[in-house]
Amino acid sequence: MSTLQNIRNVSRRELLQGGAALTLAICVPAAVARAAKPSAKAAAKAAEIPAGPPFEANAFVRIQADGQVIVISKHLEMGQGAYTGLATVLADELDADWSQVRVEGAPADAARYQNLFMRMQGTGGSSSMANSYTQYREAGAAARAMLVAAAAAQWQVSASEISVAKGVLKHASGKQAKFGELVAAAAQQPVPATVKLKEPAQYTLIGHSLGRVDSVAKTDGTAIYTADLALPGMLVACVARPPRFGARVRGFDAAAAQAVPGVVAVVPFETPASRGVAVLAKDFWTAKKGRDALKVDWDESQAFKRSSAEIFDTYRKLAQTPGKVVRNEGDTAAALKRAARVIEATYEVPFLAHASMEPLDCIAQVTAAGCEIWNGVQQQSVDQTNLSQYLGLPPEKIKINMLYAGGSFGRRGNQYSDYQLETVAIARAHGQGVPVKLMWTREDDMRAGYYRPAYVHAFKAGIDRGGSIMAWQHRIVGQSVMGDGLFSKGMVKDGIDASSVEGAANLPYLMSNLRIELHTTPPEVPVLYWRSVGSSHTAYVTESFFDEVLRATGKDPVEMRRILLDDKPRHLTVMNMVTQKAGWGTPLPEGRARGFAVHESFGSVVAQVVEVARVGDGIKIERVVCAVDCGLAVNPNVVVAQMESGIIFGLSAACRGAITFKDGAVEQSNFHDYPILRMNETPKIEVYIAASTEKPSGVGEPGVPPVLPALCNAIAALTGKPVRTLPLSAQGIKIV
Repeated sequence: MSTLQNIRNVSRRELLQGGAALTLAICVPAAVARAAKPSAKAAAKAAEIPAGPPFEANAFVRIQADGQVIVISKHLEMGQGAYTGLATVLADELDADWSQVRVEGAPADAARYQNLFMRMQGTGGSSSMANSYTQYREAGAAARAMLVAAAAAQWQVSASEISVAKGVLKHASGKQAKFGELVAAAAQQPVPATVKLKEPAQYTLIGHSLGRVDSVAKTDGTAIYTADLALPGMLVACVARPPRFGARVRGFDAAAAQAVPGVVAVVPFETPASRGVAVLAKDFWTAKKGRDALKVDWDESQAFKRSSAEIFDTYRKLAQTPGKVVRNEGDTAAALKRAARVIEATYEVPFLAHASMEPLDCIAQVTAAGCEIWNGVQQQSVDQTNLSQYLGLPPEKIKINMLYAGGSFGRRGNQYSDYQLETVAIARAHGQGVPVKLMWTREDDMRAGYYRPAYVHAFKAGIDRGGSIMAWQHRIVGQSVMGDGLFSKGMVKDGIDASSVEGAANLPYLMSNLRIELHTTPPEVPVLYWRSVGSSHTAYVTESFFDEVLRATGKDPVEMRRILLDDKPRHLTVMNMVTQKAGWGTPLPEGRARGFAVHESFGSVVAQVVEVARVGDGIKIERVVCAVDCGLAVNPNVVVAQMESGIIFGLSAACRGAITFKDGAVEQSNFHDYPILRMNETPKIEVYIAASTEKPSGVGEPGVPPVLPALCNAIAALTGKPVRTLPLSAQGIKIV
């Protein structure tokens, strides 16, 4: 079914049914509502706007009588710019006035708002623009055609004689009308069977660095996050969680918690994903004080009690044995035996926290009629399925309202719906239909969350007498992020989790003998996809080891890559762009060095050069130059912002990021012992976008993978020693 057919199959009247309509009184804190109250002059002007039902052309756009264009985003806005990108492509085809474009989050309804790549409703995998580009353009073009048809009928002229620009329709006779004046008539027009989309030369918004649609609301405080929302009679929950994964509640003493003024109730709960004891109060601080006073007796007989050292010891031993074959070309074993030289190396990466700016939170109201959820929802279909199974309700009885999210990096897209199930369990246990807001603390997020898995990578490279690579063997050891969740059927085949090996299994270099193997270890620590998923570790190890081999053979790392990527024009484009902009090959002052890496993920190819300098007893990251081919850049500013964000995110992980375990307990708790890169440590970042007329591909994640190896290759060039274990701080490498 084409995207236009998908659009046509949605009734214009369906859009708001079951939607996330929240009144201003409920959504906006009183202080913000007072600040946002319109002036008498503005109110008088608003009264002049004709009232009437909006024109709902399809599931993705609604035009109000006042001329406002409301774009319905099927994707979560969590800082990555999805709202702006989707609004841009729709508004361009609609020829709307950008100043009148607004965006609302779509309700949970996979039939209308399916992610065309995932075949369910959800946001992830840097797919928002890639899967929605044509769909939203067609939605805008269809709405435009209906407006033009309405005007043509009113003016008794041919539709082909009408032009549209910035929300105004015009005819050579002098007749003109704004969108708002035609909403009633346009609503009576049939949805066109086909639409003609613009040629690139006709774009007025696509490809331009427009201001983001959410900037003002996020600046003046009117943007609604879960923490901002206060429903009538709502209670706030704070949970006492097991100190070790797998522990259960044996018993608890609620007396001290209940003695805290303002505590309303203490309720234990258990879901398929977690368990604990919740303290309910009318505000967060009271709930937290009650939680801190609560005494819980934990049964740790089945709890995880291993240390990070023990985990890595197990992984290293596995890496010395054959694993499941992921990719096999030529005869690597025989080539290694024939090689003039064999270079071996083992690389290790730790568990990592997502550490989003907004800790996890959710609001749930469970009544006899069903369940309603409010939060920054990333995987609507997954959450609806898990909640309906837990409550024994049909999915249509689970209503999910999408709010803004302050970051996620994969954490809110948990296939087990852990924190949503917690909220529902607590609300149901308390009963009375009272809405409950669950709020995690930063410490909860660090110690009771899900993590990027730790991995060990073992390499062997065979070198011939001319110094060329004749064999490549790569063994990967670590947990599967798919586990036994809802995504495992599609992602795990023959025991191989595709997300564990992405970025390694598709190694782009031309090699005649190549073998990739995987050991998937038993589940111990709760793990989840993390920004750039498998490429977050495979890019680091493959690009670092590749450099290590080239340095050992005296080959220039960029020139040799050009030879081995001869059939990869996109790789060559960004390589040439970034090396030229970074001055690769030009002399540097003593005590400075550069490192290079290139990687493809989520349909985009990114190359980066990192420049470092020795400063005292440490190393300073001076400069990062980035080139990206992401297809058509719908909004160059958003692309640049996401590359910069990914670079800083990756550098934070490379320099200091690590979740470690001692006797099964997480040792980190907050940003003081899980630090992220500070502003004074952030290098100068330059981003260059390769020109392209191809459809857009991902930008939210692809900036992360190459920065880790580019940094480590720069350090290796400076010190003469490869960096085989992250973070750098654990290796005594001080970043200043």
